[in-house]
Amino acid sequence: MAEYVLTTDSNSDVPVEFLREYEIPVIPQYYMFGETVYGDELNMEPREFYETMRKGELPKSMANNPEVIREKFEKILKEGKDILHVAFSSALSGSCGNVQVVARDLAEEYPDRKIRVFDSLNASLGEGVSVMRAAFLRREGKGMEEVLKVLEEERDHVNVWFTVDDLHHLQRGGRVSKTTAVVGSMINIKPLLTVTAEGKLESAGTVRGRKKALKTLVTKMEESLDLERFGKDRTVAVIHGDCLEDAKLVAGQVEELGFTNVVINDVSPSIGTHAGPGVVGLVFYGKKVK
Repeated sequence: MAEYVLTTDSNSDVPVEFLREYEIPVIPQYYMFGETVYGDELNMEPREFYETMRKGELPKSMANNPEVIREKFEKILKEGKDILHVAFSSALSGSCGNVQVVARDLAEEYPDRKIRVFDSLNASLGEGVSVMRAAFLRREGKGMEEVLKVLEEERDHVNVWFTVDDLHHLQRGGRVSKTTAVVGSMINIKPLLTVTAEGKLESAGTVRGRKKALKTLVTKMEESLDLERFGKDRTVAVIHGDCLEDAKLVAGQVEELGFTNVVINDVSPSIGTHAGPGVVGLVFYGKKVK
């Protein structure tokens, strides 16, 4: 069985300590303020990024760079190793397509090597839990094709629910109308959103008030669990846009349900561009997503 390397992109929001421990190379996703592009050597800490947004500067996100993908992949292939790449949702970006194109080109140049691209159909730690799952299975000695099969079987069971604090960021991205953003903000309406089985963002209703929105994330989780298949030792992730205390509040409620592996991490800037400061999300394995 050939040795293989697990790779992903920075949109997966896997904690850096985990990436280091499991030796997972990361392909950068890009974002920009004005004419300055960030994401590779030049980066902003999440707190700085979200504070810049709070001051009124509006960033833009960009897909990955095929030349960078090729450079990182070719280094691995030259070492005689195969590649399993976990990708950002193809329904939300051209990034997965870029990886697939590079993989096809390199497959012709390195016919003895294999590159498998897994489209997570998810974002942030919704993508990241598949990276972590693959890393655990690889450490157990599972081969690349076996790991890929597990990821494919479980993909539709990765549930993601999130809420944002400012509707105007969703309005800029075309997720809600300008009227909804203005009126909703005036009466303290907070949207609930989810990720569909096709990897798209979908509105799932609204609640009034931040505390109610955070509690509803956990309620949605309770309604969607499948404990016969996915036990309480499975990874649960709480993601946030520079609102750690809110994330801890949600994580605490999840732990009260008996879950033993709860991960908290920032939403990366290239994702946060669209959600804005104050986004909080909950990721877990459960019933099949529709």
